[in-house]
Amino acid sequence: GENISSVQVENSLNDHPAVLESAVVGMAHEKWGEVPRAFVVLRPNATTPTERNLIDWVRDHLAHFKAPHCVEVVAELPKGGTGKVQKRELRERPL
Repeated sequence: GENISSVQVENSLNDHPAVLESAVVGMAHEKWGEVPRAFVVLRPNATTPTERNLIDWVRDHLAHFKAPHCVEVVAELPKGGTGKVQKRELRERPL
């Protein structure tokens, strides 16, 4: 497997015109151990991009292996009292 910076992938997703914010966590993978899984919140009134569109967006801006293997659109990201995204909660969500 490769080391992938979740912040780098999040920054790429956040550059997409339809994405308001994102979070990337590791997801178990049989061959690689872990692969990126993304959660995105869309901007109000944005045209909803497809999962493939968002993955291709990252692939166009970063190395292909850094692109998330799946992208889930959510209404909001879970945050703690300081406003930090609670990635532990995202990791525990079923596929």
